[in-house]
Amino acid sequence: MALWQDDQPLVLASRSSSRRAMLQAAGIPVEVCIPDLDERAVEAAAGVRPPAEAAALLAREKAKAVARLRPHRIVVGADQTLAFEDRRFDKPHDRVAARKQLMTLAGKTHYLHSAVALARDGKVLFEAVDTARLTFRQLSGSFLDRYLDAAGSAVFDSVGAYQLEKLGVHLFERINGDHFTILGLPLLKLLDFLRRNGSLAA
Repeated sequence: MALWQDDQPLVLASRSSSRRAMLQAAGIPVEVCIPDLDERAVEAAAGVRPPAEAAALLAREKAKAVARLRPHRIVVGADQTLAFEDRRFDKPHDRVAARKQLMTLAGKTHYLHSAVALARDGKVLFEAVDTARLTFRQLSGSFLDRYLDAAGSAVFDSVGAYQLEKLGVHLFERINGDHFTILGLPLLKLLDFLRRNGSLAA
């Protein structure tokens, strides 16, 4: 018997293949609907916020935007921010930016804040943020060039210019935090709510 109890799939308000794969691997049928949302404009309207709050804001607004397009459906939105010292990093726009970002993080510790929100018919049903602490090993310029060559355009798809589940694992010395949170979705917290909500078998 299926674990998913709802009549219709969960709607994922994200283009992230990693988030979709996590949900599907957990036995949750997923329908993707990418929100038409100017994230920088949303942040600007809300004012400057700490990275964890910014992730929560964007996850919530993504879920609400898609919920307006999918009446009566449960929509999940998610976002992730990277904080290093007093700076916040976004997805690098080219190889030069990716290399500079990775070199900045080399030998140091940064934080990933992953947020999730569920919405239906304009109402936020649930939201949560989880944080992971990650430390890069020392990285030489020659290694970074090899890494960037091997990883290719995938470095532009994440805020850290790495994907831990792929070649990004070679960048790290130490990792403290939930695996799913690092991949961009506090999955255990989400599953717990879905069970309490009756959408998943308990």
